[in-house]
Amino acid sequence: MLEIRNLSFAVSEAEREKEIIHDLSLTIEDGKFIVITGPNGSGKSTLARLIMGIEKPLSGQILFDGEDITALDVTERARKGISFAFQQPVRFKGIRVQDLLRLAAGKNLTVSAACTYLSEVGLCARDYIDREINSSLSGGELKRIEIATLLARQTRLSVFDEPEAGIDLWSFQNLIRIFENMRREIKDSSIVIISHQERILRIADEIVVLSGGSITRRGRPVEILPLLIGKAAPVSVCEMLQ
Repeated sequence: MLEIRNLSFAVSEAEREKEIIHDLSLTIEDGKFIVITGPNGSGKSTLARLIMGIEKPLSGQILFDGEDITALDVTERARKGISFAFQQPVRFKGIRVQDLLRLAAGKNLTVSAACTYLSEVGLCARDYIDREINSSLSGGELKRIEIATLLARQTRLSVFDEPEAGIDLWSFQNLIRIFENMRREIKDSSIVIISHQERILRIADEIVVLSGGSITRRGRPVEILPLLIGKAAPVSVCEMLQ
């Protein structure tokens, strides 16, 4: 279980501090699929980075399975069982896709097992297994490979920052299936997704709405979506949240 208690975060801007997250508290129970949404600048991605330890809070606590992990760095949190997928995936020159999947799994994956994860994200394994994670890969390809690494890790908590960014329609449809499979197959794991996409919001157990660095609404999709999109449901609810 993830517990966020009275978390605050600010950045320096024009010789003054600008608060991004304000006294935010949130509990995510085991086995839950949570989607965090809100207008641009509401603090969604910052919250995700705070959970992973990429950013450090000014005040407050983050607890994972009852342990205070507020002071732990990214590597230590990863060892505790937290995974993070960036909005813009990182490139690793000199590292092959197969090597990355083995590192993620923490064991010497067979080629067959590695190919299974690539197939899950819609990539032809024989075309990618020996490719380097470098500039030869498109943003969409990198995104799918990154999601494959999270599947290989099978961690207790997986955090995705706008996973739909930069992928095509087919990949997006496949992405929905991947999230549904993760929720069903990885026992007691939790998924947290930062997204504006209505189709992702609809499959969540709960939607958390941020505005101005604070939670303004939280509830099941049937309760929250009508408040966000009204009767006409666009593909993205981003504009409706402004």
